[in-house]
Amino acid sequence: MKLLLVLLAVLAGVWLWQRGRRLSQASRASRGGERAALPMVSCRQCGMHVPGNEAVAGRQGTYCSAAHRRDAEGA
Repeated sequence: MKLLLVLLAVLAGVWLWQRGRRLSQASRASRGGERAALPMVSCRQCGMHVPGNEAVAGRQGTYCSAAHRRDAEGA
């Protein structure tokens, strides 16, 4: 009877360990793994760095906002 209880405890431990590993791997996969970093560009008006996809492009460079582009380029 003791042997049966020890065997059940070991099997339950192995099952919980495997389950934890699977959940951990699933959460890593859902996060997208390694994501590429976005390039940072500096605002030509104030020098603040913003992600390239959020920057406002102008004739003379990139800006952090439309207001800075308008102030710098007069457009």
